Amino acid sequence: ENNGYSLRIISRKNNSDYDTVICDLGNDRIPESALDSIDIVFHLAGYSHDLVSNPIKDRIYYDINVKATVDLIKIAAKKRVSKFIYISSVKAGGMFDQSRCMTENDQGAPNDIYGVTKREAEIEILRIGKSHNIHVSIIRPALVYGVKMKGNLAIMLNGIKSGWFPPLPETNNKRSMICINDLIDAIFLIASDKRANGRVYIATDGYHYSSRDIYKAMCQAIGKNIPIWITPIFIFSILAWIGDIVKYIPFNSHRYKKIFGNECYSSVELHKLGFTPKYDLFSYLKKYGKSVAENN
Repeated sequence: ENNGYSLRIISRKNNSDYDTVICDLGNDRIPESALDSIDIVFHLAGYSHDLVSNPIKDRIYYDINVKATVDLIKIAAKKRVSKFIYISSVKAGGMFDQSRCMTENDQGAPNDIYGVTKREAEIEILRIGKSHNIHVSIIRPALVYGVKMKGNLAIMLNGIKSGWFPPLPETNNKRSMICINDLIDAIFLIASDKRANGRVYIATDGYHYSSRDIYKAMCQAIGKNIPIWITPIFIFSILAWIGDIVKYIPFNSHRYKKIFGNECYSSVELHKLGFTPKYDLFSYLKKYGKSVAENN
């Protein structure tokens, strides 16, 4: 709105600061009037982070990540919206070679239901966009960090603050990330550049972090001394093995891979459009560390 644009949001909850259309994408039909007089749609909504996979949960993934996305772009086509920007995920590209950083050209089979449904939505909106002459651009963010951490980053940060999260060993794994500020810049870039029409872009800050790097950055952000001792990797392996057997333990092979696996991606195509990230994890937390500590 500061740049002369008006903003309307579709959300499950009312937001008194903006023109809000109340709609739960998992249960409600998207009202066509929501896109009246709209030029650009930025579609950020999605369902993720549920480790349980079963027919009921898989249906929720499909309804929100695929069906609601397709319904939205069909309404956009009917209302002659000019641009549709979809915030997808690196999970949509699959991770089939952990020895190198994946690019947009390395499309493989997604590894979980979240990635499968995100990829299906990508395919459908690219097809619909092309047939209705809508500028469709897709961005696949790597793990996002910001003042308000989400998901596993929030668990790690709060665990460090509370004193129960163990000091991670250096395993030299590689994980890609991006800060929310740079992601927003990237989203506006692909919305404004004609070359981005019909394309998929990966968004990272260009650095490859080991899990130990992330742990140290989190400690520094909240002003906590980094312990001089570490928890050996074999301890995590044993705990993961036990967790696979004793289901109620909140650590298993899936969590183990989330912490110590490789998830390395390249933003080379986004850089060709002129994207230059302003932050890496350490510089971001150095600048916003106090806010991060207060908001998590």
